[in-house]
Amino acid sequence: MKTKLIIFSSLLIFILALFSCKTDKKSVADHSKGASGPKQEWAIVIHGGAGGMTKENLTPELDKEYRASLQIALSTGKKILSEGGSALDAVEQTIRTMEDNPLFNAGKGAVFTHEGRNELDAAIMDGSNLGAGAVAGVMDIKNPISAARKVMTNSPHVMLSGAGASQFAKEQGLDIVPASYFYTEKRFNELQELLKKEKYGTVGCCVLDKYGNLAAGTSTGGMANKRYNRIGDSPIIGAGTYANNNTCAVSGTGHGEYFIRWTVAHDISALMEYKGLSLKEASELVVNDKLVKAGGSGGVICVDKSGNISMPFNSSGMFRGFATADGKEGIFIYKDEGLK
Repeated sequence: MKTKLIIFSSLLIFILALFSCKTDKKSVADHSKGASGPKQEWAIVIHGGAGGMTKENLTPELDKEYRASLQIALSTGKKILSEGGSALDAVEQTIRTMEDNPLFNAGKGAVFTHEGRNELDAAIMDGSNLGAGAVAGVMDIKNPISAARKVMTNSPHVMLSGAGASQFAKEQGLDIVPASYFYTEKRFNELQELLKKEKYGTVGCCVLDKYGNLAAGTSTGGMANKRYNRIGDSPIIGAGTYANNNTCAVSGTGHGEYFIRWTVAHDISALMEYKGLSLKEASELVVNDKLVKAGGSGGVICVDKSGNISMPFNSSGMFRGFATADGKEGIFIYKDEGLK
């Protein structure tokens, strides 16, 4: 009887040790799966829209101009982050530089609606507390991203639209401009050429700051030739914009209707949180598998809580750039360039 007891006890210890070993290995594997590089003190990633840009249809002059403009935006955010500024400040100020640049479809360079107006959308999200603010269909706010931040911090709401959003922006002391401010001959001529086509584009920024906080922001003039006060994914939290300190910050660009229906930005975060996927795995799965199967085109930029960067897109090009505290950075446009 004593011998049987000893054998049984030994067998039980062996089984428990084996189970413990497997559990430890799984824990290590899961941890390594979620981190693709050393933790960064800060990180920033930006986009200026995804679409049909190729080396064949973008002149060398425009190529150079876009890269220079992206670098200015990137440098704005880098300076704020490296000096200990907040994630929200970096996102807002970086996007403002692109809103003020007529090259991008946001703010000054917003595309025209079918009726010949400019209707702007923007959103910002704070990953530290899931605070969010957005404006949609505004026509006289110079920098919609700043209005979105004011909605988040100075109102009990998440999204304001149209005339109400403009009234709120005025009360907050933001710059209000006449409709003529948004007129650029290039964009107006595009409208004439695209009356039977559609065009989309957006600007966005995602950052990790020195305090471990993530933030995301997106701003757009929407789809060229849009009708009926159409609103896309950019100002919709979870669709085109999302940030959560537990996972990542995401900003999307592309065909908004698909980003809305597939809740693209939140889906990437959820895949990381509930399935344990890395940032790269989650973003690639959503953009280059789920969206492609659905028929949606576009891309995302994202950064996780360790400062890893991912910038997948399924269109022929996407204006994009990144920088991290360890000195790595880059500006890219085409498919055959970017992070390896």
